[in-house]
Amino acid sequence: MDIADTILTGTAMGFTLIKSMGLDIGQSVIEEDQLGQITSALKKARRKRVRVLVPNDFVVADRFDEAANHKIVPAEMIPPDWMGLDIGPATIKTYCLAISEAKTVFWNGPMGVFEWPPFAQGTKSIAECIADTEATTIVGGGDSDAALRQYGLADKMDFVSTGGGAAMRLLEGKKLPAVEALTDS
Repeated sequence: MDIADTILTGTAMGFTLIKSMGLDIGQSVIEEDQLGQITSALKKARRKRVRVLVPNDFVVADRFDEAANHKIVPAEMIPPDWMGLDIGPATIKTYCLAISEAKTVFWNGPMGVFEWPPFAQGTKSIAECIADTEATTIVGGGDSDAALRQYGLADKMDFVSTGGGAAMRLLEGKKLPAVEALTDS
């Protein structure tokens, strides 16, 4: 929040935000341990004028399975027994517009279950938007790296690291033990 002007959320973080707003998310995965921090994070975002974009549609499935029945629904209409496994086309369009306006893009984490074709379009489209932007592009995280390699886009990024959690901590201004050990010697 201290260095971003826009934050785009994918599935797990997006569902956590949506649930915190009181909307039903069906059986979608959320980050339970983050629910308590959401309110204060959103207040900080408003105070710092950081836009936090939440998916407005999803590809949902009736079970966690590559062959599951699936459909696209608005975020507020996820059926109770279904789960979101990817962002939808309206969200992709909104997010790609935000990416096209950015000067620096830091991407950490896929938009859905990109390993399964029915739920890969969100991650693939966002990766393509990032690859096509004129912005400086930094990607952190093993899953993001895997997605870029799967789509043949890794070489179109300015920097790719498999250390997603470490990269996030570094951006937060936290000290990393390995970096500290190198700077102390």
